[in-house]
Amino acid sequence: MKRIILITGGQRSGKSEQAERLALRLSTNPVYVATAHVWDDEFRERVRRHQERRGPEWTNIEEEQLLSRHDLTGRVAVIDCITLWCTNFFFQLQDVQKALSAIKAEFDRFTNQDATFIFVTNEIGSGGVSTDAVQRQFTDLQGWMNQYVASKADEVILMVSGIAVKIK
Repeated sequence: MKRIILITGGQRSGKSEQAERLALRLSTNPVYVATAHVWDDEFRERVRRHQERRGPEWTNIEEEQLLSRHDLTGRVAVIDCITLWCTNFFFQLQDVQKALSAIKAEFDRFTNQDATFIFVTNEIGSGGVSTDAVQRQFTDLQGWMNQYVASKADEVILMVSGIAVKIK
């Protein structure tokens, strides 16, 4: 039975760890879908630490945009994360509305499978308003996509300082 779970929160709030623990409670062989594009050495190290945390029971998929290319029928999958996934579309399309439309369409294609999806995302709009126009555009895109996923989700969890707070 299809199930969508959204785990959101600020940077270093424990989102990924919560998603991984949940996936391991639901499956002995979960899937980890990494959406990151590795931009620099610091980010490469961050990715390495995430990979180190997961054991051999995980099936790892690296996919920057077209998640629907992967058949996850019957599986439990952590998708980490919507923020980086949105970044990939935003930089390619250079337009908030085009990127949002493309991401929503891809989300719908991907989640049109009988699987359990655990999406991780950031609440980047919780802070102050950026002085940078591009950052404000991306924050809008991210916020709208988070709202879209939350509207489709069966469950939404907000992470605050490592504590999971059920929202929906």
